[in-house]
Amino acid sequence: MKVGIDSIAYFIPKIHLPIETLAIERNIEPLKLTKGLGLQKMALLDTYQDVITMAANAAYSLLQDNTTIAPQDIAKIYVGTESGLDNSKPIASYTLGLLEQIYGQGIFRNCDAVDHTFACIGAVDAMQNAIDFIKANPTKKAIVIATDYAKYDLASTGEYTQGAGAIALLISANPRMLAFTGQTGVATESVFDFFKPHRSIEKKSITGNSINEAWHGIEEAEISIHKDQPVFEGQYSNECYINRITEAYTHFKELNNKKDLKVYQDWKAVLMHLPYCFQGRRTFHEIVLQENPELVDRTAADAKDQIKAFAKSEAYMELVNTKIAPSEIASGEVGNIYTGSIFLGLLSTLSHFNNTKESLVDTTLGFIAYGSGSKSKVFEAEVQSTWQEGMPKVSIFETLKQSTAIDFSTYIALHKKEQKTPIQPANNEFVIDYIESAIPHLIGARYYKFVK
Repeated sequence: MKVGIDSIAYFIPKIHLPIETLAIERNIEPLKLTKGLGLQKMALLDTYQDVITMAANAAYSLLQDNTTIAPQDIAKIYVGTESGLDNSKPIASYTLGLLEQIYGQGIFRNCDAVDHTFACIGAVDAMQNAIDFIKANPTKKAIVIATDYAKYDLASTGEYTQGAGAIALLISANPRMLAFTGQTGVATESVFDFFKPHRSIEKKSITGNSINEAWHGIEEAEISIHKDQPVFEGQYSNECYINRITEAYTHFKELNNKKDLKVYQDWKAVLMHLPYCFQGRRTFHEIVLQENPELVDRTAADAKDQIKAFAKSEAYMELVNTKIAPSEIASGEVGNIYTGSIFLGLLSTLSHFNNTKESLVDTTLGFIAYGSGSKSKVFEAEVQSTWQEGMPKVSIFETLKQSTAIDFSTYIALHKKEQKTPIQPANNEFVIDYIESAIPHLIGARYYKFVK
């Protein structure tokens, strides 16, 4: 029995900051970002949006594209995210509630809902758990949603990689699009390459009062601080990325009895986690060299120079252009969406081949996922003959063309949360209604509505 992705949908915010605008304001040569890293735009959340609205809007698009699927047929809603808004109530629960505003109160009453968190690989974990469930319950269906907002400190080295978006997947038996085959290679190590820790500061440093008294309902002498922005070390994170993906790739070959094969050569396309557009092409050469050790003498004094030369070689760039570049198209226009980045790459690749009319039927796609902290998973999927039937009704490339550019001052106001009014009104989507601030037993509760 085949199990996998039956359909795919997406939601990308309607505003963006052009990377060239950011580069000029930060005194960075624009070509360093556009040509060097492949970055063109950063999709940004408007004031009425968050990761919950993006998740619900992506799921709603998925259901709208698949009207033969009744909401009550969905047994699981699994969300992968590292941008949770509540330490207890999951985004999946919110999403279920928002969808019931459209489909009827209680329609998802028997649907299981849970979030999965492991940095940027959380949605892959969610998908694989949903696949395992469908294998055991082939008449059921599941929705997996990756929803994230990548936000970095102003003027930091991560600022130009920001992005926002959500991808929704319909998981079923006998899928129209992709069937996952074989076993998954895994590599995990506990590291601090990128993380979002709980932080605290002494209350007296805010109140100026040396006596610990209740302040806005906080009785503790320490006040917890939450930041959307991560703590990270870029170079170390890149090293962890390379180490984990090469280890997981080796493990994948071992599990699937392919030790003597250069597996990547059989992949029609390679889908990698893209924290920035060109991350895949800038690291995949390590897997190629692992499979072809004769190309570089790693014991030589100039080994690093040899590796750099290979990464710029005509042979490697041909591989990049055929297997990796299709996944980069949407990434460069959106930015990093953490758990959704690898699936944005998948959607970009499928949309590219849909446009070029090049056949994908019976080809194999290779997935190389990564999440900081750190973990990588490597697995395969076979493209089905009906894969185009599961594509979104509106191409993501067409949607991205409609995005509205904002100026730098507006971007700064949004980043600092000084912007209070929407840049443009929502239309046919879920938006934030209000966050409770008065009723004691509901303080912080988030409420949403669907705007037609």
